[in-house]
Amino acid sequence: MKYLNLKLAFAAGLFSCSSLFAQSPDTAVFGRIRRAEMNSSQIPQIAHYITDVSGPRLTASAGYKRAATWAVETMKKWGLVNAKLEPWGDFGKQWDLQDFSIIMKAPYVQPVMAYPNPWSAATNGLQQAQVIVITPGQATDTVYIKQHLNDFKGKFILVTGSAINKDVNFKPAAERLTDEELANMKDTYMVTRKEIEQFSGYFKTLAKVDVLLKQSGAFGVISASSSNNNGTVFVQDMGAHKLTAPATIPKLSMAYEDGQKIKRLIQSGHPVELAINISAKSSTDDIKGYNVVAEIPGTDPKLKSQLVMLGGHLDSWQAATGATDNGAGCIVMMEAVRLLDSLGLKPKRTIRIALWDGEEQGVYGSYNYAKNHFMGIDYKLKSEQSKVSAYYNLDNGTGKIRGIFAQGNSEVKPIFEQWFAPFNDLGAKTVTMSNTGSTDHLSFDWAGIPGFQFIQDPIDYETKTHHSNQDNYDHLQIEDLKQATIIVASFVYQTSIEKEMLPRKPLVKEIFAFDGL
Repeated sequence: MKYLNLKLAFAAGLFSCSSLFAQSPDTAVFGRIRRAEMNSSQIPQIAHYITDVSGPRLTASAGYKRAATWAVETMKKWGLVNAKLEPWGDFGKQWDLQDFSIIMKAPYVQPVMAYPNPWSAATNGLQQAQVIVITPGQATDTVYIKQHLNDFKGKFILVTGSAINKDVNFKPAAERLTDEELANMKDTYMVTRKEIEQFSGYFKTLAKVDVLLKQSGAFGVISASSSNNNGTVFVQDMGAHKLTAPATIPKLSMAYEDGQKIKRLIQSGHPVELAINISAKSSTDDIKGYNVVAEIPGTDPKLKSQLVMLGGHLDSWQAATGATDNGAGCIVMMEAVRLLDSLGLKPKRTIRIALWDGEEQGVYGSYNYAKNHFMGIDYKLKSEQSKVSAYYNLDNGTGKIRGIFAQGNSEVKPIFEQWFAPFNDLGAKTVTMSNTGSTDHLSFDWAGIPGFQFIQDPIDYETKTHHSNQDNYDHLQIEDLKQATIIVASFVYQTSIEKEMLPRKPLVKEIFAFDGL
């Protein structure tokens, strides 16, 4: 998920000194972790239950609750303590798909590839109607919409652009990072304030269009973006979960190729009819959001009140089962704590895992957790804030770990370089001072806690699986997840036994843009 925190220019904080970390990493324990994971990994089983068994994990949906409840009960069985669902605040509407079908009925019968958008309105049964085509520009032009309200009545509106010359078939769908790319790592997924303002204006315009289209009597809106190609359809929606969001009309995302075929037929004088049924249950019975948390207790009398945290977001989008975004991160983090506990290791600090809720709508789960536990929006620190040594996050797909973003923390760079040394043969060694955005480590960074996202090989994350109908178990790279688990478990354990907590950057007071992007 791509979000931002906008940093303002003032603040102060405390520094720690990396010289306190003269102790070398416990390579003997690193070796035990590595052997155990390679010989008795439970990653395939964890992955199966988070994806196949739980199903799509849209925030507040039945699928999310299945996965969250399973994670809590599983970690209890492993021996973790304080495993629970922890409410973080109000989220909004629950939405669960009950039934769905779509088929082209004229000028001939043929299946088409499309998916209902999350929080879409229902069609109130099977609706068959002609299709009218508009461009993406027209779809966001309220003047144009108002001028054509009568044309939309009783129609399905297809939004698709011009045919384009595409070379995607001649580019690899999946890639690994080269040494040169790792050496020149830049800030990633960071958004400027101007871009945030543009997004905000765009979403407000779409909300106005939605109201107009509902008033027009249109049966639904179908988007066939050019990015939805080669069997991959990206399916998401923003803001529709909010309690204040007005009911609109049914919305779908369609494969580009089907959209272009329909447009060509209509342009050549062959009217197209679609038959669509969307049945969905929308509810406000429980508007709360819930994170999953569990702990391995620390054993040192002086340090056990301190924390080392790790996590990833458990929620996903609806068109698949959220395997790479971000089942992969949750799988690795659960496997890491299972390993640490099963090996009988004795962390000095308490290790706390958190599987976050509502990340896809704007890092809701982790941001509100940070507000509840660490720092209020008035920037007043809470007692627990000073007790967290570090937070480690994984949320860039299924690729192996190649390094870590130090998030501008110069004191931590030589520490992490030393900790990566035993894993250089696994392809992991890069520690970049660059920042990465868009996911849950930012909530900790905002609260003045060292929060880190690992650098991962992209594989086919951006090209195929991120927020798409292809984000399923079969796109997981199981061996990559094992490698990631070994590194995460080792970093977490090493952080838990150090004499001092990890060094901190100055606390920066900032506007955290999290709502509805």
